[in-house]
Amino acid sequence: MATVIGIKHSNSNKVYYFDPIGIEFEKGDGVIIETALGLDLAEVVMKNSQVDDSEVVQPLKPVIRKANEEDFKKLEKNKQDKEEALKIIREKAAELNIDMKLVDAEYTFERTKLIFYFTAEGRVDFRELVKVLASIFKVRIELRQIYERDDAKMRGALAPCGRECCCSTHLPEFEKVSIKMAKIQGLSLNPQKINGVCGRLMCCLKYENDYYAETFRLMPKVGSKVKTSDGEGVVESNDLLSQTAKVKVMLKDGSFDARTYHISDMHILERQNEAEIDEEE
Repeated sequence: MATVIGIKHSNSNKVYYFDPIGIEFEKGDGVIIETALGLDLAEVVMKNSQVDDSEVVQPLKPVIRKANEEDFKKLEKNKQDKEEALKIIREKAAELNIDMKLVDAEYTFERTKLIFYFTAEGRVDFRELVKVLASIFKVRIELRQIYERDDAKMRGALAPCGRECCCSTHLPEFEKVSIKMAKIQGLSLNPQKINGVCGRLMCCLKYENDYYAETFRLMPKVGSKVKTSDGEGVVESNDLLSQTAKVKVMLKDGSFDARTYHISDMHILERQNEAEIDEEE
């Protein structure tokens, strides 16, 4: 077992494990850690805990120290100064006639680098812009082009369900979501129904996909011949959520009736092969 704390960076929902080096941390504490960009102030989201060694990526990085009042003041100043930085870069990008949409800016904790996040339709030549910004801010400048989902995650927004977008509240990273998931779940393929505020397929299509995919595999496909307690029939539709199928059966008197049966009450006599559903993004 390893003793760890869980931390989150200010721009991420992913939890990282660090070695507390004997310091007792509580949830909500600030902690100074070493990153690829230098020192950073992160938030403790899991106090000192014992976890299995298999859950830890070795070598486990140690914390530097617990954050103090001066550290929080520095972090607050960085957040305030980024607003002025965004104002300036918008002005300079307009002067240079660069077609880009600025999303956010971020000073590294020690102000050794200023990072700007932007979206654009295609590739952007911002070399001249970087030179201008470096002469103004006197720090290393980095421009990162992000995409629709990253934009929604950074800005935050209300999803069609009325709650905050999953990407900006709890998802640690984006997972692949395909149109196949919507098809299997029987959802309308109208983009207004299955796309999020970012314009891409909603992340929540992934949440119950394992259940739907497994049930879809077990259920008789539409057109399949099945045997029921009322006789043989042909499947007309499926309800994956309730694991039932509507079957058109021939009754003993020769008449036909559409009746609903649970998957456990049907025996497949002849399976109808359906075309494979495409894994479109």
